[in-house]
Order: sequence, then C-alpha cells, then structure tokens
Amino acid sequence: MHKSDIPKTYRVKSFGCQMNVYDGERMAELLEAKGITPAPEGEAADLVVLNTCHIREKATEKVYSDIGRLVKSGAEAGKEPMIAVAGCVAQAEGEEIMKRAPAVGMVVGPQAYHRLPAMLDRAVKGERSTDTDMPEDAKFAALPRRRKVAPTAFLTVQEGCDKFCTYCVVPYTRGAEISRPFKELVDEAARLVDAGAREITLLGQNVNAWSGENDLGHAVGLDGLIRSLAALPGLQRIRYTTSHPNDMSDGLIAAHGEVEKLMPYLHLPVQSGSDRVLKAMNRSHTAGSYLKLLDRFRKVRPDIALSGDFIVGFPGETEAEFEDTLRLVEQVRYAHAFSFKYSPRPGTPAAGMNHQVAKEVMDDRLQRLQAALGRDQLAFNEASVGKTCEVLVERKGKLPGQWLGKSPWLQSVFFEGDAEIGDTVRVELAQAGPNSLKGRVLERVAA
Repeated sequence: MHKSDIPKTYRVKSFGCQMNVYDGERMAELLEAKGITPAPEGEAADLVVLNTCHIREKATEKVYSDIGRLVKSGAEAGKEPMIAVAGCVAQAEGEEIMKRAPAVGMVVGPQAYHRLPAMLDRAVKGERSTDTDMPEDAKFAALPRRRKVAPTAFLTVQEGCDKFCTYCVVPYTRGAEISRPFKELVDEAARLVDAGAREITLLGQNVNAWSGENDLGHAVGLDGLIRSLAALPGLQRIRYTTSHPNDMSDGLIAAHGEVEKLMPYLHLPVQSGSDRVLKAMNRSHTAGSYLKLLDRFRKVRPDIALSGDFIVGFPGETEAEFEDTLRLVEQVRYAHAFSFKYSPRPGTPAAGMNHQVAKEVMDDRLQRLQAALGRDQLAFNEASVGKTCEVLVERKGKLPGQWLGKSPWLQSVFFEGDAEIGDTVRVELAQAGPNSLKGRVLERVAA
C-alpha cells in the first residue's frame, strides 16, 4: 500500500443484522468527525468501508469479491479507493485478509472500530494495520455524540453471546455478553430524541440478557431500562431485538402489557420445531417451552405480532423433524419471520457434524417453509384491514405525494396525504399485500 492523500469522501457498505447497521452509522460519524463527507450517490468514494457479516454462506469469499470489484473499478477510473474491512468477517479473518488482499489498508473488528480514525491516519502514510482486540465497552465512550438522526434510531445496549449455539460464529466474532451501563444508555437515548428520533430500537445479540443498575442503584433487567426510557419526553415508540427464549423474564413479559410506548411486536428466534434438532443446536428451549412462552406474551398483549428465525437442513435433520417445524409454524401463525438454509461456519461444532443435509433437500424444505410463512404473513396483514392505528412516517414513497412508515406491528404502511418525515399520523388500514398495507389518513397526531 502506497502513501495516499487524505480521503475527502467515504462510503460505508453494511451487511447483515441491525447491529451492523448501527455500527456502520457510528463509523460514518467517526469519519465525518475527521471532515470526510459521504460520497454522492453514484460517485466513487475515496474511502470504502466494507462492514461485513459472517452469518451467511460464503461470507468471506463475498468480501474478497467486493474487494476485487472495488480494485477493478478504481483502476478503470484511474484511482483506487482506500479500503477498510470491518465487522465480523474482519474479526474472524484478521491478518488473512491482509495477506490475500493487498489493496486493503485497514482490518478492524466490531469491538475496535472506534480506533478507525487512528488506523486511517496510518493508512494515509502507507501503513496497513489490523485491530481485532475486544476491549470491554471501550468503544462506546470513544464514539462521537449523535447529532441528527432519522425518526427511527438504533441503540446498542448489549453485545456478544454466551450461548454457543453449535451453528453460530457470534461468540467468536463479537465476544462474551456485556451490557452497557444504564445511565449511559438513558443519556444516549435522550440525545437521540433531541436529535429527531421518535422511535428507538434497542439492539443486542441477546438483547433481553441486558442487565444493569438504575439511578437508585437497584439491579434491573431490560424491562427496567424500557420503563425508564418510556419516561423520556418526545420518545413515542420502543422496540427491541434480538431476544433469546432463555433470557425472557417475567418483568419483560409484563412490560408488554403495561408500557404503552413498547410496541406490540416480538422477534423471538426458535430455529426449529424439533426437540432433537434444538438439542443438537445447543438451544436451551424445546418446541413446547417456546410455545408456552409465546402464550404468555399473547395473554398480556393479545394483538402482539410475532416474528422468528428458522434454519432448515441442520445436520441430521430428517423429513419428520422438518415437518415438526411446519407444525410449529402452523400453531404460531407468525406475522413475519426469517428463514435460511443451514450453512457451515468454519470453527463451529455443527460444521464437523455427520449427516450434512443435501443442498437439493434444503432447497425444497426452505421453499415449503417460506410458503407457509408467507401465507401467515399475508393473513396477518389481511386481518389488519379495517383497523385504525398510528403510523410513524419514515420516508417518501415511490409515487408523488406518497409516504411510507411503520404500524405498531412493524408493518410497512404507505399512504397519500398531508405529512412530513417524522410525523405520526392516524390511518385506517385499507388494503393488504404480502409485504405492506395501504392506509387512508384520518388525522395527524400531536407529538
């Protein structure tokens, strides 16, 4: 890598989960604090940060493909961009990226990206660097204050995972579970609201494992944090994701029936409907205990929208065990869900298990599962027609005069009428599709 000019523009390309989106936003703020501005849409950036995810199949090879495309397009334009690789692939691969991709100047893991500006200073001098340390909680204190945000904002409250599901790399790439301090989170949430946020989604690999001490010195869980955030003037909505069934407390379940600002939506991954497969995955729940947990949520909040995650084709999964998953889906009737084919992650126990399922079998099972999930998502949306609800306006729609926002149940709702981004409007849900609903505006709602 040769000595370079200080980059004037940047682009952060984030893949994967909401926590990566949050991390990408914070890295952008770090770069802007150095006077580097976002590259205009359609124009090449002087600095590109690939904020990677290690969950999907062949994630590492896709990173190298992206690097290759950047090098090629830069050569054709007469100037290659500076390239940084961040996120979970950076954490997993480390120096290997440096060896395989000479064009990369910086490799930084998800717990060390607050050091990106210093790494950039070295890169300008022609020095390549890798930082995959995992200092507990240090990065949040080093990040700049949020100044201007969208009506919806993410707030990371917890990172890491101690569950060690046999298919998952998160404990190795994000480290052990840590919770950010209560006061730090309340203060950041207040700043987000001051900067324009009307809805905050609390993030964590196992967000409901968060714990801390409140201002009175009392130990509280995620429900205690939510209740404190609900007292913030100007904050209209609170959500949280992603939860683990093993960390679901009585207090958090009760909060769904008692805290008005906590939206009626729960994302709770199950992964499989087969108890044998769940045990092989090192999940701590059974299909039966999971269903009982959902029943408790529905008892305190009957209109709650349920979401989940599924993996099909886990090593050794039989057709009968896959049908157990279909039966669970039939019982739950998810409003929304994510489903994936199993793909081995290097270094995880499942990657070395016998009886890996054939690709064509996984393809067939995924199609059948997604058909069932799609059926239920459409049914949930259709059952919403005729309801009135508040919609938080997030952006303009595709058509002139059209706006798009989210219902309390996290459905995308589009409508035409008098509104602005950040407004809350009351709408009647008039028409349902598989992925969105059309609404008719009734009135604006005072903040």
